Amino acid sequence: MNGQHTREEELIRQIGELVTEERALRQQPGHRLSAAEYERIKQVERALDQCWDLLRQRRAKEEFGENPDEARPRSISQVEEYQQ
Repeated sequence: MNGQHTREEELIRQIGELVTEERALRQQPGHRLSAAEYERIKQVERALDQCWDLLRQRRAKEEFGENPDEARPRSISQVEEYQQ
């Protein structure tokens, strides 16, 4: 298996785990979120933003004949600024 695809698969697996965690935190019927749970949701959201950004970077590099392994995670502030 190609190392690039392995890294992408790992990134997709990580995204899946974060989405599952976020849903579990948000979908507790009749449960009011604690401050710690709310903060964890925010952390998960930020991690998801970074993962999606890195995945898009990797795919763009590959599409344009560049090395996807040169893509690097951007800081939360960069990712949030980019999305606005």
